[in-house]
Amino acid sequence: MQLDAFTGSAFTMHSLTAAFNKLPHQPNRIGALGLFKEAGVRTTSIDVESQDGRLSLIQTSPRGGVAADPLVGKKRTMRTFRVYHFERDSKVYADEIQNIRQFGSETEMQQLEQLVNERMAELIPMHEATLEYHRINALRGILLDADGSTLLNLFTEFGVVQQTQDFVFSVTTTKIRDIVVAAKRKSETALGGLVVGGYRALCSSGWFDSLVSHATVAEAYKYQQGQQLQNDLREGFMYGGVMFEEYRGSVTIPDGAGGGTATFIPADTALLVPEADIYITRFAPADYEETVNTLGLPRYAKQAPDPSGLNKFRTINTQSNAISLCLRPEAVIKLTKS
Repeated sequence: MQLDAFTGSAFTMHSLTAAFNKLPHQPNRIGALGLFKEAGVRTTSIDVESQDGRLSLIQTSPRGGVAADPLVGKKRTMRTFRVYHFERDSKVYADEIQNIRQFGSETEMQQLEQLVNERMAELIPMHEATLEYHRINALRGILLDADGSTLLNLFTEFGVVQQTQDFVFSVTTTKIRDIVVAAKRKSETALGGLVVGGYRALCSSGWFDSLVSHATVAEAYKYQQGQQLQNDLREGFMYGGVMFEEYRGSVTIPDGAGGGTATFIPADTALLVPEADIYITRFAPADYEETVNTLGLPRYAKQAPDPSGLNKFRTINTQSNAISLCLRPEAVIKLTKS
């Protein structure tokens, strides 16, 4: 079989990209919750306009007189954010398809297409984990690169400060429900008039265990839901009007940055996340000639020949161009424990 089979219609940029986006997504909690509104853009940067506005009382004025214009001097701010580029390659070697046929088929083309799809499927978890990592960091207010360096500080960008709420788990008489309500009030104040569908707390394992085992939480469930706290509650339970759940996730740090792993939610912390229209993900076009000024897709795939001209392999290129933002970072409350 000759590698010129890659000239077939199944291996065009459009076909590979379509296949890549149809492959199963790796499970991801933030993506599953649907917090971030996704859309494609035609540019490699996005503009976010903010306008200061608060509800205010109206002063009385004489009938027939001149009314004050509350919109005079209202500030509008335009901020531009660069969409980040994430790219991975994988090679399909000629020897991998030598003397092998697709089971139940007489055509090597099907076998080659399956092999390419397998390569792309191996790359999907990397792209999905990266998107999840950037989304959780958007909730935390600081976008980090794979090596841990800061790409964007949303608190600095929007001129706000991170709000925190300490849960004094070390004191058995602490009224945890009251602290939950206090944290929600901080978020509600930051959101102003925005509609909130509910609140969810994404918790590290240590923070979650401290919550579940605290005396006042156990007492609250003692009579109402007798066996509730005896079960594994990590998938979530409602308390104080907040759905608390343990968030499990980590990523591998590149060897060039020291290696190891980074957890999505730092130890002994949690995030109180309002379910509101303040989270966005935007996808920009790939840096291929064919995609210039087109509407961005979540992922792209393309194949390229062996640059030596010997046709010993083909490179499968996959990429995503995305940015995820929380537009009200001060409304996501960092929960600590003491």
